[in-house]
Amino acid sequence: MTSFEAAYRQLHRSGALLERAEQAREHERACDLCARYCRVDRSERLGGCRTGLKARVASYGPHHGEENPLRGRRGSGTIFFSWCNLRCQYCQNADISQSPAGREVESSELGAIMLELQQRGCHNINFVSPSHVVAEILEALVIAADAGLSIPLVYNTGGYDSPEALALLDGVIDIYMPDMKYVDRLIARRLSKIGNYPVINQSAVREMYRQVGDLELDEGEIAQRGLLVRHLILPENLAGTDEIVRFLAEEISTNTYLNLMDQYRPAYRAAMYPPLDRPLTLTEYRDAVDLAKNAGLNRLDDRQRGIVLRWD
Repeated sequence: MTSFEAAYRQLHRSGALLERAEQAREHERACDLCARYCRVDRSERLGGCRTGLKARVASYGPHHGEENPLRGRRGSGTIFFSWCNLRCQYCQNADISQSPAGREVESSELGAIMLELQQRGCHNINFVSPSHVVAEILEALVIAADAGLSIPLVYNTGGYDSPEALALLDGVIDIYMPDMKYVDRLIARRLSKIGNYPVINQSAVREMYRQVGDLELDEGEIAQRGLLVRHLILPENLAGTDEIVRFLAEEISTNTYLNLMDQYRPAYRAAMYPPLDRPLTLTEYRDAVDLAKNAGLNRLDDRQRGIVLRWD
């Protein structure tokens, strides 16, 4: 039996967690906490994330639709943050990511939400779209850790994360769960309205892996630490699935836990961007699975069957 302790507990005992929170607040004075690099003073005006000095929470609660190692039997304790640093034109959560859903919360309330999710038995705290609220999360985490928070933290991100933010999160986050959306910067600009996504995304995934390594599970098959990558398969291979699985196998690890997401359907403004105006086909999904297998990846979350496929 492997004994795990949430990464941030050690930082909290040493006082370094509070220092990270204070440093993150300083970064917001010329914000570089996501790869948009707006460099605005968020106390005076809003940048691309449309968020000031308080996180806006759309909803929270146990989530039973996440990957098997996250949801377990008691659910992943998800906190959905409003707004996003991406502008994905096909976003299935556009009512949250592209609007001021929910309400702003003080750090003390955000910390209390974390503690409530732990009390409700969730296996982890799952920050959904957290890139633009790193400082707010760290500040709230100090409060929650003071009050006994001890379960793992999941950083569930679109993968457009700055090295400055990831440095602040080193030793804090237990489980990184980035998207890898595209390998073509022009497609990324067209569909998510951001620049240089592939280079930034791959650099972020390398750093996340350096910090936490391959996904580790406890005796109950629940994730405790490591990297879990999500890749949404897009029609006609717009996302570049073949290159993404190659990158993971050759530059990260063949043991990378990969969720090849098959649930693409037209949403938000997708009708304006053919071929995103149609759902993914079963053939396209099966082709993506074959690409992952042929690349040498051996841990694939098969959402259709609720199992993890492993190949020798």
